[in-house]
Amino acid sequence: MLAFESQPAALPLPTTCEHGGRAFEAIGEGLTELGRRHSVIAADVLDAWFPPAPEVLSALREHLDWALSASPPAGCAGLIRAIASARGLPEECLAVGAGSSALIYQALTHWLARPSRALVLEPSYGEYAHVLERLIGCRAHRLPLREVEGFAIPVVELRRCLASGQYDLAVIVNPNNPTGTFLRRAELEPILAGAHPSTTVWVDEAYVEYAEAMGAEGERGTGRSAAVSVEGLAAASRNVVVCKSLSKAYALSGARAAYLCGPAGLMAGLRERTPPWAVSLPAQVAAVRAMGAGGYYRERYRETHALRGALAAQLRQAAPWRVVEGCLNSVLCLATLEMPRAAEIAEACRKRGLYIRDCSGLGQELAGRAVRIAVRRPDENARMVHIIADTLSTRGL
Repeated sequence: MLAFESQPAALPLPTTCEHGGRAFEAIGEGLTELGRRHSVIAADVLDAWFPPAPEVLSALREHLDWALSASPPAGCAGLIRAIASARGLPEECLAVGAGSSALIYQALTHWLARPSRALVLEPSYGEYAHVLERLIGCRAHRLPLREVEGFAIPVVELRRCLASGQYDLAVIVNPNNPTGTFLRRAELEPILAGAHPSTTVWVDEAYVEYAEAMGAEGERGTGRSAAVSVEGLAAASRNVVVCKSLSKAYALSGARAAYLCGPAGLMAGLRERTPPWAVSLPAQVAAVRAMGAGGYYRERYRETHALRGALAAQLRQAAPWRVVEGCLNSVLCLATLEMPRAAEIAEACRKRGLYIRDCSGLGQELAGRAVRIAVRRPDENARMVHIIADTLSTRGL
């Protein structure tokens, strides 16, 4: 580990990381009247708009009483074998957890301390900066993504930073959230290979399947399912770790399942610190079945690509803002100076049952003017556009 003197942040940091999910304010956090969910559109979180694969639902329906009442395999051995088989990875290079956030907290707090120094993208997923700066107390340097450059990940600067040896940890969210920009595997692998041995590089691939679906179309249907993912490189490396969400990819956000892939020694250390029964039995059953239903999910990712394009076009017509499509199951809308602030737009939509995400806290480049809107079902997308257009028209836009 490299030691650097920790410096206090310029502004007070929140005690928890801000997330979406505010639709539960309307549904009821007590979870006693779940039927209320039909009256709201939860587009402030990037849950899948489609249901889990039929194989997943069939297994859960048939065995639900048992899956809820029985203790799961303590070490998730079957889930790990299923991941290894589906991804072509060594089992010893895997560690699993109840969603990617659980793995972020578990791994980063184990590997880093206050003197540590980290590198993160900005704007990007806020959980990393929160854990690094607020929970661990170390110093996180930001690598800015500029709007004038289309929020592209700055390859030359990233390569220089990783090769410098100045950082104990570098986090690359690829595809990046909320901008949707990404580096293909052919672009990212040389950067990772050139990273200093003392720098652990964490690549978050929570939404990589959406990028791969778009990439496959761009490559005229070559069927290269690994056009973006670098988990194979991570397994063979000394200092690269890939974080993969099974929740987002397989419409299992409510179940919570994810895994890390990286050097066997690093993963062994994490498995030793993983409590037994870390992933629930329903989640393990669902994830194992989902990984065997690749055809179903690939079709849903392609549909998401088409839905996102249509939603982006409709949102451009609804307001004079800049709409950034990217490759996530969402779009990013940047308000002009003449428009209301992002927080005002989000609040006005909430009053009409539409929950969208104010992204002001994810970076200075987005401050006060960026909202992220998740791709939903076609009928919900139409409702969202109507609500947004009507909301802004009442404010003279």
